[in-house]
Amino acid sequence: MPITQAILPVAGLGTRFLPWTKSVAKEMLPIGNQPIIAKIVDECMDAGIKDICFVISHGKEMIPTYFYESPELEAELKKRGKTEQLEHLLKYNEADFHVVYQEDQLGDGHAILQAADWINSEHVAVLFGDDIFSGEHSGIAQLMAAHDALTSDDQGAILALEKLEDSQISQKGIVEVGSIHATIERLQSIKSLVEKPNLEDAPSNLGIVGRYIVPRSTIDLLPSVGASHGGEIRLIDALIEQLGSIPIHGLECTGIRLDTGTPEGYARAVQVLTADL
Repeated sequence: MPITQAILPVAGLGTRFLPWTKSVAKEMLPIGNQPIIAKIVDECMDAGIKDICFVISHGKEMIPTYFYESPELEAELKKRGKTEQLEHLLKYNEADFHVVYQEDQLGDGHAILQAADWINSEHVAVLFGDDIFSGEHSGIAQLMAAHDALTSDDQGAILALEKLEDSQISQKGIVEVGSIHATIERLQSIKSLVEKPNLEDAPSNLGIVGRYIVPRSTIDLLPSVGASHGGEIRLIDALIEQLGSIPIHGLECTGIRLDTGTPEGYARAVQVLTADL
C-alpha cells in the first residue's frame, strides 16, 4: 500500500534557541524565505503525501496556521500580481492538515501516540522536525521508494540511517545491520537497535536520522512498552519489541542531512540551503 499519511512531531520547546523560542516556535525559524517546518511539509507533499498531522504543544499554533488558507491575503497577492508568492501559498491548499496536542513532554513515542486515532492506513511516515535532507531525493522520498519496491509481506518498518562521527553516537538511536537486500540499493535488515549508547557499547556507527516509515502495529504497541529513558516513551522501544516479528529495515540515505536542532546546525542548514538563492 502507498504511504499517504505523515506525522510531524513538533511539540518540543526548543530550549537550545531561547530566548527566541519563548515567543516563536523553533520550527518557524527562517531558511531563505521559508520556515523550517515548510521544508518538512514540502518534503511530504513532493513525495505525494498530502494527509499531514502536526503534533504540537500549546503555544505553537503558529505552525499549522502558516499552512491554512488565507483568502484575503491570496486575493491581495493576486491583485498585486505577486504570482510566485501566491503559488507558494496555494499549493498548501491541496493538503489536509490535522492538529493534535502533546500535553506533556514524555518522549517521541508519546508524541506519536497523540496521533494514533487519526491514522487510517497500514503504514505511516514519521518526520521529525530537526532534520532536513538536501539532495536530489529527500529522505522520506527515498524511504517510500524502498517501501514501494518491497513485497507486501516484507513491508514492515524502514528507518533512515546515516554513518555518524564518534561524537554523535551517544546522541542517536544506533542499529546493528544484517543482510543487504538483493535488489534494493542501500537497504539492509536490522538485527538490533539501542538508544543513545556509549561509544564503546554501540553495535555500529549507523544512526537513525529523523525519518521513519512504520506500520500501524508499531503505533499500537507504544502504550505497552512502558516509559523508559527517564520516564519517556520512545519509538525505538516499540521497534526493539518488534524485532523478529515484523520486517525492520534501515536505508542509508543519499544527500546531506542537516540538523536544525542546535544553533550551530541551524546556521549550517541556512548556509547550505540558501547557497544558490
